[in-house]
Amino acid sequence: MSIRMPGWNVPVPARPGLRREKKRSWLLPLMLVSLAGLFILNSPLKDRLLPRTDAVPGEPLPPGASLHPVVAAKMMDLIKRTSQAGITILITDGFRSKLEQDVLYEQGRTAKGRIVTNAKGGTSYHNYGLAIDFALRTPQGNVVWDMDYDGNKNGKADWLEVVAVAKSLGFAWGGDWESFKDYPHLQMDFGYSIDELKRGKYPPDDAKP
Repeated sequence: MSIRMPGWNVPVPARPGLRREKKRSWLLPLMLVSLAGLFILNSPLKDRLLPRTDAVPGEPLPPGASLHPVVAAKMMDLIKRTSQAGITILITDGFRSKLEQDVLYEQGRTAKGRIVTNAKGGTSYHNYGLAIDFALRTPQGNVVWDMDYDGNKNGKADWLEVVAVAKSLGFAWGGDWESFKDYPHLQMDFGYSIDELKRGKYPPDDAKP
């Protein structure tokens, strides 16, 4: 099964080699995660993928105006753990403004393309910095949304391996939704409903998934 979703691509390191000296086995994962962090920090999408504090000099952004710090930390952990399994993922989206959400909602309705979301602005966990989207990158550098792809050749679909790791970190998966399934979508709601978030309630920075 293959699906395609639009998004912004943030490059992360290629899969680690299969051969490495045992005494240096800890170095490669550390280097991979460090490189992933450098790519994100130098990306124009940095504000989507990391907590921001620079909107107004001397004044922090209000809660929910960037990716939640726990979500950002778990995202980096997801990149690290999947790379150790021989899977390279791309985080294609993080925080999304309500205006951007409305534009995405109109795709397949009043704008060209196919419908990719049923959530209007303010009704997606992306709008509160509590969700990310991902895709897979092949060793050839291609970005795929193929749920059957087995790039690490272990007999398991890479996509579902990523989902399993994400769930172990506390993410909920959009592929488990009963109505409109969103296979690239991972979120942490920390027990907060969209209605609560709309009313200004927001999980603290040290919230537990």
